Amino acid sequence: MTPISSATPQPSRTYVRAVQLLMAGTMVRLVMAALVPLTGDEAYYWEWSRRLSTGYFDHPPAIAWLVAIGGGTAVGVRLGAVLAGLLAGWALLRTARRLGGDEAAWWAALIFTCVPLAAAGYVLATPDAPLFCALAWTLHAVVEALAAPVRSRAALRWWGVAGIAIGVAMLSKYTAVLVPAAIALSCVLYAPLRVRFREPGPWLAVALASAVLAPNLWWNATHDWTSFAFQLGHGLGAPTSVGVAAVLKRELNLVGGQAGLVSPILFVLLVGAIWRALRVGTHETVRLLATVSVVVLLFFAWSATRKNVEPNWPASAWLPAILLLAVEAARGQRTAWVRRGLWFGGALVVFVFVDAVALLAPRLGLRPGRDPVSQAFGWESVGDQLAVAMRSAQVVRRGEAATGSVWVAADRYQEAAQLAWTLHRRGADSIGVFSTNLGGRANQYDLWPGFRQRAAVGDALVLVLDESDAEPAPIVALAPYFSRIDEGPPVARTAHGLLLGRQRAWLLRDWRGGWPGHSTPSIPESR
Repeated sequence: MTPISSATPQPSRTYVRAVQLLMAGTMVRLVMAALVPLTGDEAYYWEWSRRLSTGYFDHPPAIAWLVAIGGGTAVGVRLGAVLAGLLAGWALLRTARRLGGDEAAWWAALIFTCVPLAAAGYVLATPDAPLFCALAWTLHAVVEALAAPVRSRAALRWWGVAGIAIGVAMLSKYTAVLVPAAIALSCVLYAPLRVRFREPGPWLAVALASAVLAPNLWWNATHDWTSFAFQLGHGLGAPTSVGVAAVLKRELNLVGGQAGLVSPILFVLLVGAIWRALRVGTHETVRLLATVSVVVLLFFAWSATRKNVEPNWPASAWLPAILLLAVEAARGQRTAWVRRGLWFGGALVVFVFVDAVALLAPRLGLRPGRDPVSQAFGWESVGDQLAVAMRSAQVVRRGEAATGSVWVAADRYQEAAQLAWTLHRRGADSIGVFSTNLGGRANQYDLWPGFRQRAAVGDALVLVLDESDAEPAPIVALAPYFSRIDEGPPVARTAHGLLLGRQRAWLLRDWRGGWPGHSTPSIPESR
């Protein structure tokens, strides 16, 4: 490959078309953001946005800040994520143009639009949205810095942009550290890049990234490094199962997940582009991009030897790979297969969008419990049934209506967040919602004041749990702390005429004080 030019060419009609495609894709994603109800994780991050902080139990704070931009509607919650997708696409177009001209930018726009990753990662309000955006700008800034003369003002400026972008990426997900680590590794491995260590730019990038991340580091230091500990245990903790068969299954799940994320044909083409970019004689900037992809993929391949890797975790590896494949296509290499991959990937994107609106998967026989999209629907119907359960909790004692407050909870954080979102949509923000976490994993609700800290003796709790033939374990655990517990009405999630889930509301009346796992009650002195 010829050296990367430091000159910026004037945009051609091809580049303008690439930008127009990017804008059109953004408009489609904005419409989808308005049509599809929030998922449980999105509602959870919305709960974070109502209590802005520099850190949270599960992740750094970028997603909470991004959600706070929009407001209290589904499209408002996702507005920041959609805009982050637009900015990520713009960065990729600019980088592809630097590497291979306007034709490469056009191919990058096509690939960016047609990978199924775009149907979720650039629509849903998850930490991946700010992560992808920040990493796309990191790659762009590094490519620009390497295209500028060593020790030039332009190089220093772009290294500074890279440092800020890396800091923002780290505020999105801690695994973002793999990208600057891969960039540093490339500057060690490839001789033409070693001179960069003798200029101030990379060290400025490190300083700026550290400064951007500092507030989150302080939050962790004052919260027993909770977020770091959770992430390390979540991905690299004790193996869920051991043995060659278990490891092989996790590795195959990893490969299958990645193929689904970018579509099977494009997956093979992207892997091939990474492989070819690593060959001796390839331009050092291109080899750096390939090294970023390899480092991210190898890390999660190693992680899969211990625990299951969710498909979105290694997704950042495909950002530099998209650039590499776009440059190849712009040079007329494998364009027939790239076009086939774009058609197939685009068809999958359309299916994902239609499924997200019309719930195709349950209609085609997939059980709603196994369809992530189905979990977002039906919570409005839950709100109606929840209102009935809350009225039932207001029992009559000694001939008079109970005066205590009624609180709402679930035992999983996603469901608690969905209940909070449903009540918010009904204008009932004054009703406290908690996650009891008696059976689910620890989460951010454990760090916020819960029922034990906020309720008063005599209050009631409506607890929504899965249907069970036996008495649910959370009810057994809470029985000593309430005077009366009754099995309440069923709570069914329905949408488009489909039954998507069935739970039951339990009515826990007249709180006595105390809580499982605590020897003394925690009761506020005044209401």
